[in-house]
Amino acid sequence: MRALAVAATGMDAQQTNLEVIANNIANINTTGYKRARAEFSDLLYQSERAQGVPNRANQAIVPEGANIGLGVQTSAVRNIHTQGELTQTENPLDVSLVGRGWFQVQAPDGTTLYSRAGAFNQNAQGQLVTIDGYAVVPNITFPADVSEIQISRSGEVNVRIGNDTTFTQVGQLTIANFANEAGLQPLGDNLFGETLASGQATVAAPDDPGYAYLKQGYLESSNVDAVKEITNLISAQRAYEMNSKVITTADEMASIVSKNLK
Repeated sequence: MRALAVAATGMDAQQTNLEVIANNIANINTTGYKRARAEFSDLLYQSERAQGVPNRANQAIVPEGANIGLGVQTSAVRNIHTQGELTQTENPLDVSLVGRGWFQVQAPDGTTLYSRAGAFNQNAQGQLVTIDGYAVVPNITFPADVSEIQISRSGEVNVRIGNDTTFTQVGQLTIANFANEAGLQPLGDNLFGETLASGQATVAAPDDPGYAYLKQGYLESSNVDAVKEITNLISAQRAYEMNSKVITTADEMASIVSKNLK
């Protein structure tokens, strides 16, 4: 019976949905995490009776056909790049993005990756790096005797050296935008990679038109809504149960047929 195979695709789809929801909930406290949403599309249809053609020769055109769907498939797992709430940390090297944009970091192989997590630090050479040690692009190096750091909303990095009464600019942060943020490839560790689907990065200074501004001493929290995820979890569970019920019912119907044939 086709119902068995169709319901099996439904259970498989809801299993994928459940895994996406579970990952969202697991990352509810991950800095800069963007929640994901599973999207589905129907499978091919089997035509029992074609519409728009005569049913028999020299007869009227059939206005409505009979097409039986063959189930569902996962078409995409989309990351929702909405703004997360800001959490104050009072750490001068924590920087959040408010609006559209991505920090640029350099991977060990020299490629540029992108992140919304602005939990930065200094390495032994005084370079501004991520918590995993990836250098922030463009490179910013702090002098050894820095007593205060200021990062403006437009990305200017100024420091007070020793007991100086004035600040010295040591660098300028830039951020990247993409035509299609949903096309970025998630790589883990709060990092994303550029793809053909995302388009090439366009780089500018923060607070330029269309680009986010920076807020020092804050981090962007995950945009996961716990209540919404629990609601989606319940919905996925009910859908899984209904598909399971279809399989049970189809099995019972097949059992009745087989008994009557004996």
